[in-house]
Amino acid sequence: MSELKNLKPGEARCPDHPSTKELVSRDCTGAPDAILEESYEFIGDADIPFERYISKDFAQEENNKMWSKVWQWACHVDHIPEVGDYYVYDVADLSAVIVRSNNNEIKAYYNSCLHRGTQLKPSGTSGVCKELKCPFHGWTWSLSGKLEYLPCDWDFPHVDKEEYNLPELKCDTWGGFVFINFDQNANPLNDYLGVLPEHFKNWNLEDRYIETHVTKKLPCNWKAAAEAFLEAYHVLETHSEGVYTAGDANADYDIFGDHVSRFIHTIGYTSPHIVENRPSQQEILDILLGRKLDDNSGTVKVPEGSTAREVYARIVQEEMGEKYKSDFSHLTVTETIDSIEYFVFPNAFFFPGLQLPMVYRFRPDGVDHAIFDLLFLRPKVEGEDHPLPPEPHYLDIDDSYTLCEGTGYLGAVYDQDTNNLLSQTRGFKASPKGAQTLGNYQESRARHLHQIVDKYINQTKN
Repeated sequence: MSELKNLKPGEARCPDHPSTKELVSRDCTGAPDAILEESYEFIGDADIPFERYISKDFAQEENNKMWSKVWQWACHVDHIPEVGDYYVYDVADLSAVIVRSNNNEIKAYYNSCLHRGTQLKPSGTSGVCKELKCPFHGWTWSLSGKLEYLPCDWDFPHVDKEEYNLPELKCDTWGGFVFINFDQNANPLNDYLGVLPEHFKNWNLEDRYIETHVTKKLPCNWKAAAEAFLEAYHVLETHSEGVYTAGDANADYDIFGDHVSRFIHTIGYTSPHIVENRPSQQEILDILLGRKLDDNSGTVKVPEGSTAREVYARIVQEEMGEKYKSDFSHLTVTETIDSIEYFVFPNAFFFPGLQLPMVYRFRPDGVDHAIFDLLFLRPKVEGEDHPLPPEPHYLDIDDSYTLCEGTGYLGAVYDQDTNNLLSQTRGFKASPKGAQTLGNYQESRARHLHQIVDKYINQTKN
């Protein structure tokens, strides 16, 4: 430990264990260049005040100066596959209606009538329409945003229909997702996404469909919810059953500019926290395949010179290939089984891996609550129609993710992830210290999130 004390802040790494990048480089398949790309620098160690999570004034600053300025995914292209399909996206006090117009373009409009402000479509809804009609007085716009019908137009000589088109939001797509931005002066989405398009160019996110969608209300600020998924530091305590097969303390963390960060932790490598009686490669494989640690009666063996994670990856490829009628043998071990998670500020998470197919989104619901959207993406079968997105399975604060069959064994894991959040929120308010202390490396992505929130708020002030 004396050697660690001589390091500069942010340079320390888990001692006596290889990093994730070193581990995946040793796999028989190697690893893609994107996985091996490293981008970390020390960004500070000051405490983060709890006021940022519980203050109504701070939340209002975020609403006015951050949520109104960032790119955020509103829906999937499969939510609006046909002309006339619409989808309402709400965040904080903002609301947008996304439609597929008559010329098959995806457009996004402020969800507000130009007459007296009524929402054109109710929050949280989606469906099919021939036009956008206000339910209050009937003002009606075409799907292209042109004012087509103004009841009693004789009483509005001051309204020029040609000048009353619905105001559009900036709108673009990436990876099969529809992104919007409420800022008319925002830079293009591709600029905002930074390294993401390049890193994902061989992962074909747009060639996947939504198999599962869970929407759950969480008892915490949206930042606390997102931060629960920004690090693997919590695995030891929160997911203690996973320490024999998860490389947590030696996970890798990268920050790529303002809007993208990443962590990767291995599956099939025992946690560095397990010092004595570390399992053999065969025992690790048995655990991964769902057998007890002392049960060596299985027929799947780890060949000499191979590893549990390599054998397990081949099994996953075969099982997933049969289920989804595809060949995944071209994927590396890390792309097949590891937890590879990209975060797009402020609230979207994308996993490109085969075994862990998740996409997350967190939105504020007041100060002390958040809305968590959890999607599972699966590969489309070439030449076959894929299912349209299922209706979201809505869960309240006390509902278990296991109520949704589509979450499989991960349902219990998500319960573990979110069961801490109410206690954390209460702890924010009870704390005499009034701030949290973050690790320099393992929790750097959480610190980065706060720094970019401040950047947007302060840019607007200036």
